[in-house]
Amino acid sequence: MQNIKIVAAGDSSILIEFGNEINPEINRKITSTVQLIRAQQIEGIVDMIPAFCSLLINYDPRIITYDRIQSRMAELVKMDVKASAQKKKVFEIPVCYGGDFGPDIENIAANAGLSVEEVIKIHSSSDYLIYMLGFLPGFCYLGGLDERIHTPRLANPRVKIPAGSVGIGGSQTGIYPLDSPGGWQLMGLTPVKTYDPDRETPILLEAGDYIRFVPIDREEFDRIKELVDKNEYECVIREGEV
Repeated sequence: MQNIKIVAAGDSSILIEFGNEINPEINRKITSTVQLIRAQQIEGIVDMIPAFCSLLINYDPRIITYDRIQSRMAELVKMDVKASAQKKKVFEIPVCYGGDFGPDIENIAANAGLSVEEVIKIHSSSDYLIYMLGFLPGFCYLGGLDERIHTPRLANPRVKIPAGSVGIGGSQTGIYPLDSPGGWQLMGLTPVKTYDPDRETPILLEAGDYIRFVPIDREEFDRIKELVDKNEYECVIREGEV
């Protein structure tokens, strides 16, 4: 990894730029750097916000100066931290595709020249890397959507999309964590709450994790939703090789 830049971003933030393109190698470096910084337990760091190609670090200047944190970060990014990122954590997210839950799935299939069943199979056959979180709490920007099912956004966005809706917008797919306006083509719904303000850890997923969508029927959806509502459901999490 070359040309990593560390620059000031205001009077209490520092930005580490790892490159200028979106790719898994850069994302793994960012994820590994976050893990390394956490392990160092550097006093004064308030928060870390990973993005596609950069890492924003907010710090308390009363505890650590800019010069000091800049020096520490310059040391850390030179370290070989690839080993810590060789295992990937994959969250299996159940999705009930089509019907009232996925009103646009036929549009997606028609745009791709495929059947609805083929679209579901393609969409649920990949592990999607979470590059970053944003837009809404817990909204994941995912990479890896098969080009065959890239679908233009709706010409007229919806005023309200239900939380848990799974959709496609252009070359991206993702989950709406809250009721929200939006223009993505909706293909299904998950009963899993990727954001829950009442949970000890409100946001279920982190940048660097992966998602695998798992097709379920309506009966299984209702069963899982009942468990979710009782705070008794836990996502299946498996490890795999990067």
